[in-house]
Amino acid sequence: MISTATTTTVDLTDARLWADPGTGALVDDLRALAPVQLTHTAEDGPVWSVLSYEHASAVLTDAATYTSAGGSLLGTGGAPAGAGKMMALTDGKHHRDLRAPLLPFFSPKGVRGSTERIDDLAAQVVADAVARGQVDLVEVMATVPLVVMCDVLDIPEADRDMVVSVCDAAFLGTTPQDRRAAHQRLLPYLFDQAMRRRMAPAGDLISVLATHRVKGRPLPIEDVVLNLDNIIVGGVQTVRHTAAMSIMALLDNPAEFQRLREGAVDVDSATDELLRYTSVGLHVLRTATRDTRLGGADVRAGDKVAVWTWAADHDPAAFDAPHELRLDRSPNRHLALGVGPHYCIGAPLAKAELGAVYRALLDQVAEIEVTGQPVHNQSIINFGFDHLPVTLHAR
Repeated sequence: MISTATTTTVDLTDARLWADPGTGALVDDLRALAPVQLTHTAEDGPVWSVLSYEHASAVLTDAATYTSAGGSLLGTGGAPAGAGKMMALTDGKHHRDLRAPLLPFFSPKGVRGSTERIDDLAAQVVADAVARGQVDLVEVMATVPLVVMCDVLDIPEADRDMVVSVCDAAFLGTTPQDRRAAHQRLLPYLFDQAMRRRMAPAGDLISVLATHRVKGRPLPIEDVVLNLDNIIVGGVQTVRHTAAMSIMALLDNPAEFQRLREGAVDVDSATDELLRYTSVGLHVLRTATRDTRLGGADVRAGDKVAVWTWAADHDPAAFDAPHELRLDRSPNRHLALGVGPHYCIGAPLAKAELGAVYRALLDQVAEIEVTGQPVHNQSIINFGFDHLPVTLHAR
């Protein structure tokens, strides 16, 4: 049962809010009022909104008090089907058991073995885009993470366009029903792939997960499929939207962009700052397992707690001048990829992909000219652009 506390009349789940240039000031005002406050959302009812870095970190690092099993995202239309089955919707030992076999594919050591492939791919993707001249940057930015993820999963080339179109609908569908329908299109395909590879495994991620055993028993095929679905959608969309939003951020901050062009700022440092600055995964949801006190609010067992990552990553108590893009910001302990036991398993791969794209653009593009009105999506899961028309002028 929700207790009384500071309540905001602002519905932070309204995606239009996050496209407004004044949102930073609005969030600052809300955070100053109370770091944790009650938000009445259109789709999910009353939810505790966590707006400060301190309290966001506290929630994300305490899985015993704030569980993922009740859902990790707002706006998904009720109880999640994958609760207790997917990495994103489990905690404790079972979460670790699901995560363990996948770590070699996404660890820094594992990613280093793919760096040359990723760099070459990014260079080719950018070269193709430059040759075309006028492109939709959102579409271009999807190519690298999609191809890399399909490589990891050993998805046949003929199936890859289908995978990305389903990813779009799964995260960006207008209604919960649309999003669920998109997942339902992908699941039979993943089921078929998982069954084939359980019978004839190779070294790819699908084979490893399909043959994984928990407590001496094979992981149920449904659990395999749900986790694959989550890995694909998350892996493609996070990088896609971060990259496109980051390019716009650089265009809006030409002095910082010039420093990057001149080599005055390291690309790895810039990648982290662009992750923080854009924080496209706007929120993470948890459910309180017990009565507790958080940021002055009395949170009851069963209450929904939304950590607004963007707000935490723009908290002046944690980052000096947080609304400024500073590509050499250090330290930069942003939460764009999470923190704690649910820290993004694909973080090293995502950073490698983003860095490769930025380097390819710096090497090959003299000017990025926005040629049409950018169109924001209507998602609070991975916020970004639906369309960003640009012309890439070759160096």
